[in-house]
Amino acid sequence: MRDIKFTIELLADYGIINQEQVDEAQRRSDESDGAMDIIDALVLMGVTSETDIQNMLAQQFGLEVMDLSAYQVPPEVVESLPRDVVLSYGVVPVMKNDNVLTIAMSDPTNMEAVDSIRYLLGCDVEAVIAKEEQINDIINKHYNTINDSVSEVLAQYQEEKSLFDVGGIGDIEETSADDSPIIKLVSLVIMEAFKLRASDIHWEPLENRYRIRCRVDGVLQEMDSPPKYIQSNLTSRIKIMSRMNIAEKRIPQDGRIQIRVMDKDVDLRVSSIPTTNGESIVMRILDKSSIQLEISQLGFYPDDTKIIERILGLPDGIFLVTGPTGSGKTTSLYAFLNTINTPQRKIITAEDPIEYQLSGINQVQVDRHVNLTFAAALRSMLRQAPNIIMVGEIRDLETAEISINAALTGHLVFSTLHTNDAPGAVSRMVDMGVKCFMIASSLRAVMAQRLVRRLCKFCKEDYTLNERELRLLGLTAEYAETRTYYKGTGCPACTRGYKGRMGVYEILNINAEITEMIFQNQPSSVLREAGRRNGMHGLREDALRKAEDGSTSIEEVIRVTMIEEEQT
Repeated sequence: MRDIKFTIELLADYGIINQEQVDEAQRRSDESDGAMDIIDALVLMGVTSETDIQNMLAQQFGLEVMDLSAYQVPPEVVESLPRDVVLSYGVVPVMKNDNVLTIAMSDPTNMEAVDSIRYLLGCDVEAVIAKEEQINDIINKHYNTINDSVSEVLAQYQEEKSLFDVGGIGDIEETSADDSPIIKLVSLVIMEAFKLRASDIHWEPLENRYRIRCRVDGVLQEMDSPPKYIQSNLTSRIKIMSRMNIAEKRIPQDGRIQIRVMDKDVDLRVSSIPTTNGESIVMRILDKSSIQLEISQLGFYPDDTKIIERILGLPDGIFLVTGPTGSGKTTSLYAFLNTINTPQRKIITAEDPIEYQLSGINQVQVDRHVNLTFAAALRSMLRQAPNIIMVGEIRDLETAEISINAALTGHLVFSTLHTNDAPGAVSRMVDMGVKCFMIASSLRAVMAQRLVRRLCKFCKEDYTLNERELRLLGLTAEYAETRTYYKGTGCPACTRGYKGRMGVYEILNINAEITEMIFQNQPSSVLREAGRRNGMHGLREDALRKAEDGSTSIEEVIRVTMIEEEQT
């Protein structure tokens, strides 16, 4: 941990910073909720740089500066310093000659580390200064906790006859040193994914290796891979934790794990499916404390918020939310229900599965094994005299017809469909076999959505669109010159320039004109044009205006909306 106070005083003495800049850096640091300190903020502000700070400290303490960006630490040197010492002091060994060990550190004010290592190893220790990022890269490469656990697996694999604990994982932070290496490996992967704010973990058997990936802000990132030969043991451990049948490997299975990670209750939805090279498993991480139940947090602009509030105030009708899996449809529906959840209203939902428990709302878990389908749940729910109904997904004609009948008999119904855009929801229901006049009579609005990554507010900078981006987005250079766009450069407060996600939306508000078009079974393209005439903006348009106000990047606009727009 670097001495921030000393470094600030030194920067001031060298005339690099002034008090006004320090105060601004302190404000930014406070807003980051501990993700970065004042020094990081000063660097992001452009007042100074890591190189300037490094050279200043080297001059002050009479130490050499070492570039570790392309440096390969010899294996015998890596082994010369225990992992707990490396992690405790934030230093790495870089070379060893005779009885002299050279360590790299980013904070030369911490001479206690040098003295402690000298005493611990009983040899001479010299220090050089290197960038903290480069030191962390070496730590992650050679001292990574997951790699250590894999090493334990390799070392203990032959010694242990049973690698499984038939109980649940419990509190993941309390895994003891005596636990099986397989158990510790699974626990560590889950904890690392949770720390990265991952939404899911993918355990994938490939032909020659076993791959672990986690999805952070919608983008998959590969983690260090365990050896291929422990694949079956990892699969069995996860299936035991999620109460699956470990003997059955020929059919897909679903399960659930309830754990505590870092004092938070977390649910893991687990899905297993047989593949050519073994069973592929995906864990969906559901952090109950992170769900956004306020409409204001979802990324709506005032014009969209006004439409949503009007729809939520309706006494009856159907409101559909569309988009692919993982586009945030359920989160949006939960936020809507939370907004209208009052003691005067009875709300019942039918879900598969129930992702989050909502206070004051009756939630029904669909279970096909006992014939409790969406349609069966809906029929029973109507006898409960609800005001508002939420159906997790309309998948078939029976569910669609019951939902529409509920809307026509005075209920406000929320549900989801898998379509690419808002107008396409009408065609999808027609394809299911729903009569056009029933859709026209009951449908009040359709909202399509996608998720884009939010730009980090601390490291975003102005960005000029290139010719390829202009061509893909159908923009002219003259138009782009009148707008300001941004990109993230990456900083301690974010992941590669992004932190969190937000929605982009397309809302088709059903008015008299569009109702008549639905009754006449007009195609989606005609409905889209009518929607635009009445103020509807497309997904790409909403994404572009979020890029223009600095909420996201052009890269995200292209990634999320390109395919959808090309198809329409």
